[in-house]
Amino acid sequence: MDIKLHNIKVKDIFDGFEDDGEDGVFAYGGKLTIRPPYQREFVYDLKQQEAVIHTILKGFPLNTMYWVKTGEDKYEILDGQQRTLSAMSFLSHKLQISLNGKSYYNDSLPDDLYDRLMNYEFMVYICSGTESEKLEWFEVVNVAGEELTPQELRNSVYTGAWLSDAKRHFSKRTCAAKGLSDRYINGDPNRQELLEKALQGICEHQGYNSITDYMAAHKSDADADELWQYFQDVIHWVEKIFPKYYSDMKGLDWCHLYNKYHDKSYNSTQMDAEVKRLHEDEEVQKNKGIYEYLLSRDEDPFAAKLLSLRSFTERDKQAAYSKQGGTCALCKRVFAYAEMAGDHIKPWSKGGQTVLENCQMLCKDCNSKKSDMY
Repeated sequence: MDIKLHNIKVKDIFDGFEDDGEDGVFAYGGKLTIRPPYQREFVYDLKQQEAVIHTILKGFPLNTMYWVKTGEDKYEILDGQQRTLSAMSFLSHKLQISLNGKSYYNDSLPDDLYDRLMNYEFMVYICSGTESEKLEWFEVVNVAGEELTPQELRNSVYTGAWLSDAKRHFSKRTCAAKGLSDRYINGDPNRQELLEKALQGICEHQGYNSITDYMAAHKSDADADELWQYFQDVIHWVEKIFPKYYSDMKGLDWCHLYNKYHDKSYNSTQMDAEVKRLHEDEEVQKNKGIYEYLLSRDEDPFAAKLLSLRSFTERDKQAAYSKQGGTCALCKRVFAYAEMAGDHIKPWSKGGQTVLENCQMLCKDCNSKKSDMY
């Protein structure tokens, strides 16, 4: 692992500055990637950008920046992107600042201030090393400025054609993955959260131990078609199984549900009717659990727990306990009230309701063994 501190002048970084929009932002004679293709958009507001320029013009120090070496004489900014972009935007006539009650673009600055700006030195640590060494270091230094998300940190290490193509699909608010999945999956593509969720899903699907393992295995691939196809399969599967959309479907871990249940056969018409019925059932307290309940109920006798069904009130349980004389309705042994639990005589799955007439008290051992407790 090699980490060295460099003092690099603003004018040298500005040399060859190009903002190619979604294709990235570059500088330092083409050697520095300020913002990679399909990376998050500029996030500093005008006040923050002005503060950066004022700091430079007054000769005050900015926080240390971090670059990672990505190739022979090639670098990418790990931390310091927003500060660097503020200076580059001002020098490229895209930013106007207020100074001593007057407004200035870069070319209207007094000569001494312009020279101070151009000769100001950024303090930059440049890191090179193995992927695991860099990732470990990045996690340690990720404490200043706009803190990077875990996936942004991974992206700083596993660069290449695969990552660029993955970002094309997953890393802009107007990206294809956002448009496809917005009704189902939470995550800000600009902060790489949508990419991370797709990677978590495919890692589980294919048996990888971690996202870093998957990215390391695929970083040299020419494209990210496998990941993009997997993600499309997940969303299309959801739409097929549950043809009618409900707002409580958003935010579920659909990649995990796909991985677990996509090999099973379901009747979408029946599933649609069941979703509607469960939404209307007053016993169901957790609507977000409806979908996994329907996917798993044929295999899991306790699947109804996903619905957080309405519980018996203390009043009803006390009444049932008194009526039973403190005995368990199944094993007929006597227990203290605190050692017992309320149970449905007629299970919820067979139409039983959570009312006093359907309440019986069981000892905790019998209650845990009862397979059709709902």
